[in-house]
Amino acid sequence: MKLSNFHMGKDKGLACATATVHFEESDRPPKNIFIETEATFADALAASPHAFAVGCLIPALYFAERRLAIDEAICPVLKEGLETVMAIMKHWSAGALRPLSIEAPLLKTPLYGEMPRQAAIFLSGGMDSLAALKCMMDTYDRSHPAYPRDALLIHGFDIGGVISRGAKYHVFERAKAAMAKVAADAGLTMIPIYTNIRHLCDDRDLWLNYFFGAVLAATAHALAPRINLAWLASSYEMPHLPPCGSHPILDPAYGSADLAIRHRDINLSRMDKLKIVSGWDTAFQNIRVCLANVPDKLNCGRCEKCVRTMMGLEALGLLNKTRAFDDDTVDPAWLDAFSITIRGREPFYVELLDPLKKCGRTDLAKKIEEKLMQRLEYEN
Repeated sequence: MKLSNFHMGKDKGLACATATVHFEESDRPPKNIFIETEATFADALAASPHAFAVGCLIPALYFAERRLAIDEAICPVLKEGLETVMAIMKHWSAGALRPLSIEAPLLKTPLYGEMPRQAAIFLSGGMDSLAALKCMMDTYDRSHPAYPRDALLIHGFDIGGVISRGAKYHVFERAKAAMAKVAADAGLTMIPIYTNIRHLCDDRDLWLNYFFGAVLAATAHALAPRINLAWLASSYEMPHLPPCGSHPILDPAYGSADLAIRHRDINLSRMDKLKIVSGWDTAFQNIRVCLANVPDKLNCGRCEKCVRTMMGLEALGLLNKTRAFDDDTVDPAWLDAFSITIRGREPFYVELLDPLKKCGRTDLAKKIEEKLMQRLEYEN
């Protein structure tokens, strides 16, 4: 794979950083990939080879490219980090994702040196990112250099990331409006980002298990003229940490001398995060956990993530206190629509059992136990 033609431009009123991807081991056509933001933030965006190297590495491994050749110089810290990433990927994939050669000139000094820059946090509206921001609000003085000044919301991630589902810009606008309220309450500037990097490889397992953290890191690198630290919220608690596209040993390896990337809060369980977010009303009323991205509401209330979150809130006696979901109670029959044991989710449900029993929802606890037992019976 070769990356070339790094340049800045405009696209339908957006500031646009673009590069061209050439596949060398297959007959896939060249593809222009982009990272865009609103014109207001044009000065914060750069067509950084760091951004596109990070964003393209995992697809290059997936398509068995023998090298990642980059026309412009990259930071040696990043190059070493990407070599670490490849070692992790080889191990996690049992050798299916084989390391390649990174061919690029190396920078002698950081790109941005002593330029005054600031921290940012990715803010999707899910429980992970909301809890991460609330923890920082409670712990950091707002004058601290690590306290985020910007909140980053990505189109091309869960919204607009799957080609067959369409761009759904109206859904993104709704998410942006909800997160703007949260960001403003925390004293952050909301920066929407648009990218098609995920479209390089529209494979769901690759995305979830290996790829999505790299896309977050890539967009952060494109904003390196403005930010020097990007915070990523954890997906899992430490005792139940599987290989995952965003991971505490993976995410920092995507950093450079110009940009540090931190993965936080692996000490917190899902129930811990629910309790934290429920103590911040602006966030609590604008929770956005749903991946269905239905046209008429923030959360569909029936997908796996919605139902799991709603059960946690019901166990805490809080579901009827948020406008983020239409329903004030959960029907056990809703769990019949999906598996609760895919991608290491069992601990999320085991954690719910005692709180549900204590609050009188033994019917929900029984349903969870039945579905967990079905998995054990299947495996045996």
